[in-house]
Amino acid sequence: MSIESNWTEADIFYESGEEDPSFGFGDDLEINQFDGLPFSSRYYKLLKERKTLSVWKVRSQFEDALENNQLVIVSGVTKTGRSTQIPQWCAEFCLSAQFQHGMVVCTQTNKQQAVDLALRVADEMDVNIGHEVGYTIPLETCCCSDTVLRYCTDDMLLREMMSDPFLEQYGVIIIDQAHERTVSTDILLGLLKNILLQRPELRVVVLTMSPVVERLLGHYGNRPHINVEISGSPEVVYSNISNKDYFYSALRLVQEIHRTKESGDVIVFFASEEDVRSACSIIQSEGARLGEGLDNIRPIIVFPSQRGLLPLLTEQAGFTISRKVFLLTQQQEDVWWTGQSVNFVIDTGVQKKMVYNPRVRANSEVLQPISQCQADIRKHLCGPTGKCFRLYHEASLPQADTYPQILDCNITPSVLFLKRMEVAGLGQCHFIERPDPEGLMQALEELDYLAALDDDGNLSEIGIIMSEIPLDPQMAKALLASCEFECVSEILTITAMLSAPSCFLLPGGMIHEAVQCHRKFHHPEGDHFTLINIYNAFKQKQRDQYLDVITWCQDYFLDHSALKIADTIRSELTETLNRIELPISEPSFGTKTNTNNIKRALLAGFFMQIAQDVDGSGNYLILTHKHVAQLHPFSCYGAQSHKPGHPEWVVFNEYALSENNSMKTVSEISPQVFIEMAPLYFFYNLPPSESKDILQDMLDPVESRHRTKKQTANRSSDADRNCAAGTQTDKCVIQ
Repeated sequence: MSIESNWTEADIFYESGEEDPSFGFGDDLEINQFDGLPFSSRYYKLLKERKTLSVWKVRSQFEDALENNQLVIVSGVTKTGRSTQIPQWCAEFCLSAQFQHGMVVCTQTNKQQAVDLALRVADEMDVNIGHEVGYTIPLETCCCSDTVLRYCTDDMLLREMMSDPFLEQYGVIIIDQAHERTVSTDILLGLLKNILLQRPELRVVVLTMSPVVERLLGHYGNRPHINVEISGSPEVVYSNISNKDYFYSALRLVQEIHRTKESGDVIVFFASEEDVRSACSIIQSEGARLGEGLDNIRPIIVFPSQRGLLPLLTEQAGFTISRKVFLLTQQQEDVWWTGQSVNFVIDTGVQKKMVYNPRVRANSEVLQPISQCQADIRKHLCGPTGKCFRLYHEASLPQADTYPQILDCNITPSVLFLKRMEVAGLGQCHFIERPDPEGLMQALEELDYLAALDDDGNLSEIGIIMSEIPLDPQMAKALLASCEFECVSEILTITAMLSAPSCFLLPGGMIHEAVQCHRKFHHPEGDHFTLINIYNAFKQKQRDQYLDVITWCQDYFLDHSALKIADTIRSELTETLNRIELPISEPSFGTKTNTNNIKRALLAGFFMQIAQDVDGSGNYLILTHKHVAQLHPFSCYGAQSHKPGHPEWVVFNEYALSENNSMKTVSEISPQVFIEMAPLYFFYNLPPSESKDILQDMLDPVESRHRTKKQTANRSSDADRNCAAGTQTDKCVIQ
């Protein structure tokens, strides 16, 4: 086929220098109904490409189903065009009704993909991004009052429901990538079941993969299902290697593919980001040893926030690249690979997932097989003429659809949100899979400890304010407490730094140098204060315009992009506090009063996360579940700090079983301040321990001097009876 055969009539007129009749003022002028302007020649060129997509074969069927049904399920593999074309057809559906029922919103699980799709669709619709087509992602909004089609992340649509619980500004809601089963997507699917009953004019479109369809039909009942079939299927080659050998088997296969000199790039799916970084280093070092004509191979790490840079990355090499090797994890399976000449996919078949244990309030990393649904997504990334190498046995995939994240994570933030929805008048969430009862009870207990619930188990006034702040409940409570203790500026900084990606860089081969540089920011009071030091230094370098902030970050092994994200998050949180009219005190970091107040504010939210060094050697007993943990080695008190001794009592931000049973972001506290900030009913519900006895002595020193050993053993049961009797300790009853 010649190049000219892909051109539209308008393109030919433009190239030949003749006048394009579509640019005149005749009767045949075709107007874009979305912005009232004539279509450009590029619109017709892209339209011709769009009509070759598999999804166009079902356009008429989809439009009929949308017209006559409230909910439509569309399934199909990647590269069918459903994420770009169906939202446009929905926009035309709303336009035909003059948008009297609202506009169109399409959710994505990945923020960069939401941006990429919005840019592509704006181009195809021949409109300006930010006007008729826009996007909303965390910390960035690109839309206006004229926007008729908006892409957003699933969590951002949930945030919108705080002020618009029935999503009345939308006529069509598209839930894309439903097969990924994120917490936000599952909650949306559960709440939409109620919203559809309240709004008969609303249309909902669910885009997913075929293995999930049966479960969705069971959830929503008999609904129209449209399957988008794709012509052809890549060749699949299975291997019988064991899970533990997947890493080096994948690297050997990359070399074998490269030696064949067959054209096409390679995608390799690894289990974790650590695997991805190690693979990149090995491929780079081994590339020069492949022999003449085989050394032009380039590994490219693909993380969710970097996907938009793929075209740029592939053009930066100073030599001819014969093959690109894209290194990914399971988080980038359903990415948008338009324009990438991928001909080979290497699927290791495993993933490392963080699984939350509600009993110890900790995450642990687990190596798991992927699902059949994930395997199908990966297979089709190489196109119908490509080849997919699966480094596992055909029968080893455990289940058809992806395991729902809501069963594996801490659902306390989700429970707070759902309690807010009850206040807004939205009924019960109809979960596709109900959360684990133990996790649900732990979430309710935690919200009760944080005073987010009233005596009837409904959201309290404090809980309503906490739900307005886009943070985990513990962090939101600490930020609220900072208003009382006049340390808002400092807690805002700590919160932003903990919400952003880690700013600490530890490049391979230079870990010692990096730790030495990080040590210069260490604060004697702990890691939370160290984060303030780093942020303040970063802001000072920004003000010193004669200094290159990026170079300064590189010199101190700090991630410039992470610090910029933290700065943006801090600004967003400041705006939130201003909107809900909470006082913001002037910064006074460094004074003794301010230091003590920061610790009080932190303990107001994180009193459930304290530990005591029980033997003076760094073995910390976590009071809530009596597990023994160590300080993270890169903490300012950790093994890499070279500080003598350890603080006896600490508050920590995170406890991870998967990282050598360590506590991360740790600061020293006094037990007296803990007693001051922790609710009595939380304290009395702590399991018995010597640490609890020490705190009990401080709480009631007069009684402790006179009680006998027998009275000590019966102390907890006496307290519980007093609570039940409605005496002065009645707060210990958990509603």
